[in-house]
Amino acid sequence: MSGTLPSARPAAFLDRDGVLNIDDGYIGTRERIRWMPGVGPAIRTLNDAGYWVFVISNQSGVARGMFSEQDVRDLHAWMIGELQCEGARIDDIRFCPHHAEGSIAGYVRDCECRKPKAGMLRDLMTAWPVRHDGSFVIGDKPTDIEAAKMCGFPGFLFKGGNLAAFVTEVLQKIAKSSS
Repeated sequence: MSGTLPSARPAAFLDRDGVLNIDDGYIGTRERIRWMPGVGPAIRTLNDAGYWVFVISNQSGVARGMFSEQDVRDLHAWMIGELQCEGARIDDIRFCPHHAEGSIAGYVRDCECRKPKAGMLRDLMTAWPVRHDGSFVIGDKPTDIEAAKMCGFPGFLFKGGNLAAFVTEVLQKIAKSSS
């Protein structure tokens, strides 16, 4: 490795539950993951288009005592590995373990990283050379779209179905808005 920093490029910020996997509520282990159709090809399409691919996810199950932060990290490591087997690369993940109505000390708070706030996106933009132009968020809830707007990014509401087809449509819309 040459030690040079990667050049700036746009980012695709993807919500986890409801976008990458079916949202069955408070998923803290790989045994509970059911992938969304087309997730591997969707991420490969973003990789091939030159995007950073980031996952941003509220994980209040930690604050509620349903699973630990380490459980979430282990699950994310497994997800990254599974997607790598399909030739799909996730560049980084941020999650918020906090919730104002949680029950576990240290996690009960209104946090700046919990969507609809944009702390996770801002943290990733600080850690990586993200080009604002062309970046976007895909989420399944209005809170995801609100977080996108707070950063000046377009947000796209995914209502299920084939993620690869949806990503292709999003990239076409982004290209049209840039021309």
